[in-house]
Amino acid sequence: MTKRKIAGLITTGLLAAILAGCGGNAAQTPAPQETLQQGPTVRPNEITVAIAQDLDDSLDPHMTVAAGTKEVMFNVFEGLVKPTADGDLIPAVAADYTISDDRTTYTFTLRDGVKFHNGQTVTVDDVVWSIQRCADAEGGSSLVESFSAVTDVTALDDKTVAITIAEPDNEFFSYLTAAILPRDYDGQDTAPVGTGPFKYVSRSAQDNVVLERFEDYWGVPAKLDKVTFKIMENPDSILMSLQSGAVDLCAHMTSARASQLGDDFNIAEGTMNLVQALYLNHAEKPFDDVRVRQALCYAVDRQQILDLAFDGYGSLIGSSMYPAFGKYFDDSLTDYYAHDVEKAKALLADAGYPDGFDMTITVPSNYTPHIDAAQVIAEQLKAVNINAKLELVEWGAWLSDVYSGRQFQSTVVGLDASTMTARALLARFESSAKRNFINYQNEEYDALYAQAQTTFDDAEQTQLYKALERNLTENAANVYIQDLADLVAVRKGLEGLQFYPIYVLDLSTVGWAE
Repeated sequence: MTKRKIAGLITTGLLAAILAGCGGNAAQTPAPQETLQQGPTVRPNEITVAIAQDLDDSLDPHMTVAAGTKEVMFNVFEGLVKPTADGDLIPAVAADYTISDDRTTYTFTLRDGVKFHNGQTVTVDDVVWSIQRCADAEGGSSLVESFSAVTDVTALDDKTVAITIAEPDNEFFSYLTAAILPRDYDGQDTAPVGTGPFKYVSRSAQDNVVLERFEDYWGVPAKLDKVTFKIMENPDSILMSLQSGAVDLCAHMTSARASQLGDDFNIAEGTMNLVQALYLNHAEKPFDDVRVRQALCYAVDRQQILDLAFDGYGSLIGSSMYPAFGKYFDDSLTDYYAHDVEKAKALLADAGYPDGFDMTITVPSNYTPHIDAAQVIAEQLKAVNINAKLELVEWGAWLSDVYSGRQFQSTVVGLDASTMTARALLARFESSAKRNFINYQNEEYDALYAQAQTTFDDAEQTQLYKALERNLTENAANVYIQDLADLVAVRKGLEGLQFYPIYVLDLSTVGWAE
């Protein structure tokens, strides 16, 4: 990771240069006989966490789209297994499991006494229904895409469930983090019920989401009694709320704002586990031409983006994989497109754009890191006669128009992995994938992806995933930038924050020091 020590952070002026852009009477001292007795201040066992976007309209975990929603609701839902901060998968609703010799049947024994937040005890019927719900096809595809391989879900007895898939799959086990839900409950959209360490209490649209500790949690209980997620799309408002004491914790801070917090906060540093890129819509001219896309890759100076917009923090990447996915990350692709303005100009001329062109970069207005990156990119593209206009849109509009509607030319965002698998990052670029919002159409990629899904040998599958990454890079599917550094402002006195290799915010281990 390219970074500087947090103690040395200052508000950079370089980005701006480039973009050149209580009343009352005084208290009386009491007489000796009137000395006031005051006990110690008792701090409420709760915190307020600032988040930059509202959650999805539906809080049903099997329907969730936005990474920010999954980040928050990680505290509410659990699957048969769950991830740890070390990148392992451990039993959760299940107590243990076995995998058949042919690697197609997964048999789980349920943990005794696991309860849903509505007080009901988890049964095998709930588990069977939850998995079947994920696997059932609607409109030709499963509700949860990764469950398309499931062929059977059977309760063997009142504590045991067997899940069968069509053929061996190295990654299927990781998908079993999918939430187990109560079968006879139909309020998941607006009043979600899971088995996690926190239970959902309330939601006020565009304002807050409130969670409370679940007293009947089967595992180690959460340390906090209550967590309020305060929705604050304006980053300046977040900074002021942190400084005033209204907010206690905020992830995904910019280095400039983190440096302004003073002595009341510690700054924890991890990575966001996101692939930030300038994503290009291949169905829109001129981005249907690989030469134009390659020209953009050469024209963009990624290190300068990190230096100017992020005070040097971040990890450069060259394809749709981030470093935390160690064995799958191909560092040889990081510098595949060295910054070269003349080569970019030559490619544009060869593609029929010697004088450049106009383009629009659509960016969600509530994500400062993506706006800052887009601003530097737009300035850099001027060197190759490309006039890039930024279009800032609300998050809801970005989801509906850009991500779902595919009505855009380019956009700067970060994409996450929903599970701890390489497939979670690479599946979206298969030609027919519902999430292929850039409209990437590449026969070689599709063939490699299909081969990876039918290969059980781990080493061979890993090489196939790296070949998929190289395909994206060589064809300049997108202009890859970085896995952003995650600077988390944590009020002093709070401890226990852990970073995960996926995009979640686990608050069950966070509490006030005694």
